[in-house]
Amino acid sequence: MYWRDLPVDKERMKKFIGEKSMSIVDAMAKIDINAKGILFITDENGKLDGCISDGDIRRWLLKTGDLSAEVKSAMSSSPKFLFIDEKRKAEKFMRKEFITAVPVIDSKKKIADIVLLCEITEKKLVEKKKDLSGVPVIIMAGGKGTRLYPYTKILPKPLIPIGETPIVERIINCFAEYGISKYYMTVNYKKGMIKSYFADLQPGYQIKYIEENKPLGTGGSIKLVKEKFKIPLFVTNCDSLVLTDYGTLYDFHVKSGNVITIVSALKNITVPYGVLHTKENGEISSMDEKPKLSYFINTGMYVINPEVISKIPDNTFFHMTQLVDYVMKDGGKTGMYPVSEDSFLDMGEFDEMQRMEKKLDLEKKQ
Repeated sequence: MYWRDLPVDKERMKKFIGEKSMSIVDAMAKIDINAKGILFITDENGKLDGCISDGDIRRWLLKTGDLSAEVKSAMSSSPKFLFIDEKRKAEKFMRKEFITAVPVIDSKKKIADIVLLCEITEKKLVEKKKDLSGVPVIIMAGGKGTRLYPYTKILPKPLIPIGETPIVERIINCFAEYGISKYYMTVNYKKGMIKSYFADLQPGYQIKYIEENKPLGTGGSIKLVKEKFKIPLFVTNCDSLVLTDYGTLYDFHVKSGNVITIVSALKNITVPYGVLHTKENGEISSMDEKPKLSYFINTGMYVINPEVISKIPDNTFFHMTQLVDYVMKDGGKTGMYPVSEDSFLDMGEFDEMQRMEKKLDLEKKQ
């Protein structure tokens, strides 16, 4: 049986369809669920009206920052599509149009199926990643990891395994996909164990260790790196993964003119109670039952211009957030690069460690 003859999976199809009245934040959540970076938008009558990608959402947020806006504000109103009798042409059509998914519609413009190129070929597209060889990466790995005690009483935080691989090795592997082969790792707590692990591993990349004699915060240890960098560099924590296109991120930083770009992730928080809104004298104006609040948070991953390193004081406990404040007060441009909630995996707490393991296991199986 050919792929085009398989029955339509309506439950699967729902993951790729949204209404144009839905909010940007809800569209992000749905794209996270389907994990294909695309959502097809229908009007109030269920007819295909547009499409929105994770890139469209990112551009909208950078332009307006409005998470509550309706998705129709950011979507493309000219989506590519095929009619039912053209479904057999889907693979050729997608390759010609350089798209990875296409809706199949009936005569009334209602979506009858969603065809994914990766499902036709039974493998993911292998996209050539941007060559970032030569771009420095500083990994801040000197902290004690007190939130993960008692694990960190035995192991340094960078070596805590996610599955069978330490978190810091997973971070390096993500960068290595872009050709990066030289890393600077600031170390302090149980630094001997970190060095021994990578010495035994004998990886195909080089790690230069920057040793702290005392805790210097998330930014202070960067000043210990003696190399004079000439191009923007990545700076990242050692306990979180950001699953995004690092080439696109790096290009964004350079083209935006930012001095510092903070990778920010959407965070949705549901208040577990009914929330009261009041007027003067305690009069209730409205109530929200378990409202959902949405914010962009700092992931601990940055792209910075090399000249800002000089603003970090010597031998002083200093956080990256302080460096951002210094740059802004000095008139330098700082910006954010938004990613979805599901693209940020933080192992700083036990619950988040379990979510990270589950997510990475699912990624491996896809």
